[in-house]
Amino acid sequence: MSELSLLSQYTSYNLWANKRIAGLLLPLDTAILDKEVKSSFTSLRKTVMHIWDAELAWLNRLRGVAFKWPPTAVFSSPAINDFLKTSEAFDTYVKGKDEAYFAAATSYKDSKGNDYTTVNSGIVMHCMNHSTFHRGQIVTMLRETGITQLVSTDLITYLRETT
Repeated sequence: MSELSLLSQYTSYNLWANKRIAGLLLPLDTAILDKEVKSSFTSLRKTVMHIWDAELAWLNRLRGVAFKWPPTAVFSSPAINDFLKTSEAFDTYVKGKDEAYFAAATSYKDSKGNDYTTVNSGIVMHCMNHSTFHRGQIVTMLRETGITQLVSTDLITYLRETT
């Protein structure tokens, strides 16, 4: 399998998994979304916002589009659709590029203004891996809030269901 095929599969998986997480979060009321729990981010809402901000920031960097940090400011149940649109746009963007693009590098500034240059394939892998890490935290946070009817967001589940 080519690197492009793997990256495309990874962004498709990310979209699939984010849709599953969105399906768990949409019916929750504000009290659960904002309940404080011990994690990298102190609530479900803040964790989803962080995933969304990161995906949007990395997509904008790859596109060469300037943005202010954080790229999103407000999360509500209707905003979950915008979160998913960002994941979908990332998937579409990757599928529209060729192998040479992913071997090339992008120069960008991090949220603190530091300059970096990273190979595009590495940026995509980092961003998708970052989202996976925080989705795992969301599942744990949901359990801590008493929600036990959960779905798998594991890559192997995606592969079994889609290939």
